[in-house]
Amino acid sequence: MNLVEKISVKEIIKDLNLEVIYMPEDKEYYVYSQDLNRPGLQFAGYFEYFAYQRIQIVGKSEYTYFGNMDKETRRKTLDKFFSYEIPALIVSRDLEVNEDVLEFAKKYDRIVLTTKRNTTRLINKLSNYLDDKLAPNITIHGVLVDVYGIGVLIKGESSIGKSETALELIQRGHRLVADDAVEIRKIDDDILIGQAPEVLRHFMEIRGIGIIDVKSLYGVGATKTSKMIDMVIHLEAWNEDNYYDRLGLDREYESILDIEIEKLVVPVKPGRNTAMIIEVAAMNYRQRGMGYDSAKEFTKNLAKLIDNKNK
Repeated sequence: MNLVEKISVKEIIKDLNLEVIYMPEDKEYYVYSQDLNRPGLQFAGYFEYFAYQRIQIVGKSEYTYFGNMDKETRRKTLDKFFSYEIPALIVSRDLEVNEDVLEFAKKYDRIVLTTKRNTTRLINKLSNYLDDKLAPNITIHGVLVDVYGIGVLIKGESSIGKSETALELIQRGHRLVADDAVEIRKIDDDILIGQAPEVLRHFMEIRGIGIIDVKSLYGVGATKTSKMIDMVIHLEAWNEDNYYDRLGLDREYESILDIEIEKLVVPVKPGRNTAMIIEVAAMNYRQRGMGYDSAKEFTKNLAKLIDNKNK
């Protein structure tokens, strides 16, 4: 599991097409935080609680305010600002970077960048980019499929039939996201996104056949690049000694990257249509999300029937 990620500023420059005004030689900067900082308070001289480890964004308001300062105050502020090890300073709206900014950036070997994007668009673009790149992530063994819009992560022991079940779901019109290895990223406090490693994307391993290309065999509509994970289906060999929920009132959960995902244990045995069961599980999950719980409704009706008979 990878909980602390980093990304180099050079990679950000390339991916977001930023213009380099100054880049120190023989020094690499990395970004560890998904958050950004607009240094308006710092330009006003307030450096307590300065989030210097974040990328610094200068928009028109900071630029105009700072431009109206007297020369001496401005130089003192710049000297203190760049003395902190900021990953990079980005000036939006293609605003001109003044010589004194460059002077102190060079003094402390700090990166200065510009972009034609306006400040709001830059922040949105950069925030989404950093959320994606720096999100906590993990790779697990399983299959991820999109069934009726529900992201179903199928897990279980090797050779239990995960890929074969997923293949039958694809034949029924559902979509494959990942087979064998699922890369999962936590992009919010309660959202997990799964995808396949690039080298495995659209491919499946079916024992007895080998590797198949789902995209080529079934068309682009049979695959999906990524999907939010809504539920976990754990396949296990049928065991007469185990208890399996028959009403659906009990809720089990599996913790993935500290997010609790609803989990169903589905026993597998010859003659049991696992793909169809997963379809029903996805539809039932979707129905509960719309406010109707069939298990609770059945229990309520049963209780009413018992009460009526006892009267």
